[in-house]
Amino acid sequence: MSCWQRGSNLREYVFHNPPETTFFLCLLTLAFSFIILSSYSYSHMLPNPDIEQDWNTLLSSFSEFYLCVKENASSPVHTSTIPPLQTMQEKDPKTSENTTRSSSATVLHLHVPVTVTSSSPSAMLKDIGLLTTLTASQLNLGDKELVHLTLRILPEDSKHTCLTISAPKYVLPKTLLPPECSAPETNISTIPVEVTNQLPASSQTCYSLHFKEDPALTVMLTLEEQSVAVKHLVEVGVCLLGVCLILCVAASLKNSVPHRDYVKGQDFQSEPLIES
Repeated sequence: MSCWQRGSNLREYVFHNPPETTFFLCLLTLAFSFIILSSYSYSHMLPNPDIEQDWNTLLSSFSEFYLCVKENASSPVHTSTIPPLQTMQEKDPKTSENTTRSSSATVLHLHVPVTVTSSSPSAMLKDIGLLTTLTASQLNLGDKELVHLTLRILPEDSKHTCLTISAPKYVLPKTLLPPECSAPETNISTIPVEVTNQLPASSQTCYSLHFKEDPALTVMLTLEEQSVAVKHLVEVGVCLLGVCLILCVAASLKNSVPHRDYVKGQDFQSEPLIES
């Protein structure tokens, strides 16, 4: 009988207190959400949220730009290397103050999942390299440091490109590197291009880059870090369930007599005072 009375009290409390009931349902939903999220986190590898910049992020930023052949550019240069970093800095006096720091630049030859397409159907996409220079801020890597890029199109692999990148070591992502790209057996024709955010109205030949994310380059949580995250999610979910249980017990113990007395009083006032 006591259990039936508590159930009746709880039902009446829910019926007559919509705001408290809504709060309880939100709390219960949040608790189950944390528990379900912990179950998912336990069975799936998760990316590390502390890593703001990895090679996937850097390579995906290339897709935001168009590489357009300079209008006043001369014929392609046959070379297999990129311009020395210090030579490029001498042409830009704004970066001369960073020469000391930039002298520790690193040069990487990477085999990356980037494809190149051209706006001109007649443009050759074989045995050529696209040479350009960006600032680190354009790639969300730093400030005014220079980043020199050469993209060598691989005729035998249409889904990948050989990227040669030269930049100060401290601005590059310090995560797992893409595979190394072998040097070309013969010299290639390097075309100087300029970076734009949209296609120009002129008849310049422009190249666009398309990046496909490589899961191997994403930094994941270690098993220890993942277990800690799962533990915290479970603890929060269980605590919220405990709060929901306390609210249920408190609501079931509340006496519903005052409400019934109020209803009886209303019925009594509705009775006629003079009997017919």
